[in-house]
Amino acid sequence: MPSLGQKMTAVLVSTVLAFLILMAGQIPWSVLLALNFRDRTSAVPWSVAAMAVVLWLMWRYLGGKGWPRSTSEKRRRLLRANPVAPKTFALAFLCGGLAIIALAGYWIVFFQLVKTPANVLAEASKYPLLTVILVTAISSLVSPISEEIAFRGYCQQILESRFSAGAAVTLSSLLFMLAHANHGLYWPKLTVYFLAGVVFGTIALLTNSILTTLPVHIVADVTFFVLIWPRDAARVLVTQGGADKWFWVHVLQAIVFTVLVLLGFWRLKKLEARILVRA
Repeated sequence: MPSLGQKMTAVLVSTVLAFLILMAGQIPWSVLLALNFRDRTSAVPWSVAAMAVVLWLMWRYLGGKGWPRSTSEKRRRLLRANPVAPKTFALAFLCGGLAIIALAGYWIVFFQLVKTPANVLAEASKYPLLTVILVTAISSLVSPISEEIAFRGYCQQILESRFSAGAAVTLSSLLFMLAHANHGLYWPKLTVYFLAGVVFGTIALLTNSILTTLPVHIVADVTFFVLIWPRDAARVLVTQGGADKWFWVHVLQAIVFTVLVLLGFWRLKKLEARILVRA
């Protein structure tokens, strides 16, 4: 059994690495956007191409390429970009899709239970449509790629070496939640971010790969950016007459799809066990 000191060291190392990787992905994107659109008239989104190169270099380095060679194998393992069987990928994606629907239900219900400021969205109306599409597309890759490498790759695997699987997922999810504290310290938001972390962490754990969590994370970000967050400011509290039929539909949505996700995880665990036996 790992000692308390070993566990605390794992928490510290995993936390530092996770946030360094997160910053390595998100700070360059913020800087490139600011430079590209500093005069608010630029129609050429050169920052998109530049960020694509940054993400590619980041993926290669954290996956084991480059100096120092002595850490190549460890970086490759911690990236957790392990190939998975097609059936595993399909079932993992289904579980993730069901979870996105459940999380959307929780988000809407929580926003009607407690007055919570909506997330700030960038003003896009002043830019050409193609520019908006390209920037949105790369934005939908920056966070998922950097966060999956940081929290489900490096962070969670370090924690798994010192804690039980459940504890590792919980701790990485708490860190993932804290990484979104810039959206505001409001429990409705933080709870959903934590639950999202649990979903992504469980999928990564069961499949031993972030290749199964990345597409789910991307779809989740696009779903919330396009369908959920733009409507948050108009949500009516239940105490102000907002407990209409749609509120209860969303309550049912959250409950039913949570059950379906749990069943899906059970099936995914059994599928992976059969694959390991055959191997």
